[in-house]
Amino acid sequence: MKPSLFMTAAIAEADDHCKGDRLIFLANCPRTSKRLVIWGDMLQTPNLTLSPCHPSDRADFIALERDPEVMRFLNGGHPVDRTTINPDETFLKPEGTEPWIWTARHNTTNSFVGWFCLWPESQTIAELGYRLSQQHWGQGLATEGTAALVNWGFSQDGYERIFASTLTTNQASRRVLEKIGMTYVRTVQINWPAPFPGSDEGEVEYAVLRGDRKNI
Repeated sequence: MKPSLFMTAAIAEADDHCKGDRLIFLANCPRTSKRLVIWGDMLQTPNLTLSPCHPSDRADFIALERDPEVMRFLNGGHPVDRTTINPDETFLKPEGTEPWIWTARHNTTNSFVGWFCLWPESQTIAELGYRLSQQHWGQGLATEGTAALVNWGFSQDGYERIFASTLTTNQASRRVLEKIGMTYVRTVQINWPAPFPGSDEGEVEYAVLRGDRKNI
């Protein structure tokens, strides 16, 4: 089997005056009293604004791929040079034109945090993925962003099942998936184009169904 493309809250309270044409949806997050606010084509959480990616984000996306720590569980920690990359590599290298990728920026500083993605496997199934810059690790932002996008996927895109895969040894990503209500499905052995430490343990798949949304 080939590796995943990704490997990898409630959410901001809406003020009473936040009404009008821009506000199209309020999704309660069952695990907290706060809510995810959807403004037009943007998702806003307490700390993040997720918006459809744009070609101007490409430089930030490439910078993520050049960070060995960001790439640790994707290719063993090798910085990616898009001009010489192995054509057999399957991890996602977004250009900023993909309709299923959301760029995340911090609400306070507008700094680039990373990207989140719901890759449409079919009309009813999507794969969740994300990649965050190292300076924003350990702040709960991965959980916040993935929870927002899963809620969006069920409430707006009509998905019935959302799943995610990560390296078995990637404990941090596994905790994120568990925090947003996903449960372990299986472990899959992967035919890696270039094996690296930990890749021999395969990938784990987690998933959540629309009916389990109360756990998100």
